[in-house]
Amino acid sequence: MADEQTVITQTKQWIQKVVIGLNFCPFANREFKNNTIHYQVAFNSKRTDARDLILQECKRLDRDRSIATTLLIFPNAFAEFEEYLQLVAFAEKLLIQKKYEGIYQLATFHPLYRFENSAPDDPANYTNRSIYPMLHLLREDEIRKAIKFYGNAEAIPERNIQFAREKGEVYMQMLRDSCF
Repeated sequence: MADEQTVITQTKQWIQKVVIGLNFCPFANREFKNNTIHYQVAFNSKRTDARDLILQECKRLDRDRSIATTLLIFPNAFAEFEEYLQLVAFAEKLLIQKKYEGIYQLATFHPLYRFENSAPDDPANYTNRSIYPMLHLLREDEIRKAIKFYGNAEAIPERNIQFAREKGEVYMQMLRDSCF
């Protein structure tokens, strides 16, 4: 079992090599370089613990504007993708219930990520396949600013899918796995 610092270091490697390196998110490089990403590792595996952590991180973002985004990393929990999807649904409802809808948005990453109606071996799934199950809390206002600056943001997912399919599953898996 990896310790907290190892999990964070590996996550940073994944961000550098995959997210930034493949330009899957053109907004990530700025936040990474500016050190405005907060990494919160959770070793507990209960959904109630995840609930508390999500709310804790929303409150942290409320208090600290120097943090642009938070990654909640679950190295020992939600290993099954269906279980993770239940967590995502729970987290989305929680954001609505606690009046964070429109303030924060969730992005989802998982080692077994699979887009709806895609084959398990579709390389496109690697656009969201991380090294650990993660919930990414983003500030809605930061997203709007980034989209305004970047322009044509709606083309990003299709470009990423095409790129991943051109590279193929073996390449995408090897690159992701090199972050461990």
